Amino acid sequence: MTVEVHDQPERHRYEASVDGEHAGAAYYLHADDVLTFTHTEVDDAFEGQGVGSALVGGALDDVRRRGLKVHPLCPFVRAYLTRHPEYADLVV
Repeated sequence: MTVEVHDQPERHRYEASVDGEHAGAAYYLHADDVLTFTHTEVDDAFEGQGVGSALVGGALDDVRRRGLKVHPLCPFVRAYLTRHPEYADLVV
């Protein structure tokens, strides 16, 4: 299973898809150079398959590439950051 992650700035979210099917989203607010992640959801059909982790990891990789920072209000994003200290430099 390959999870693709794409930013959808007009919808204020990163979206995950699996084989072209929408699988989840990580919602954010963008102000200055900070993305504040507010909520992450994975569709029921993809629960427990690592889609949420792939979604957040892909979003954080994009944040780094763009030179932005994150404010993790979302509990899932906070937990991911705790398990992945390699992204600690992105947190404001």
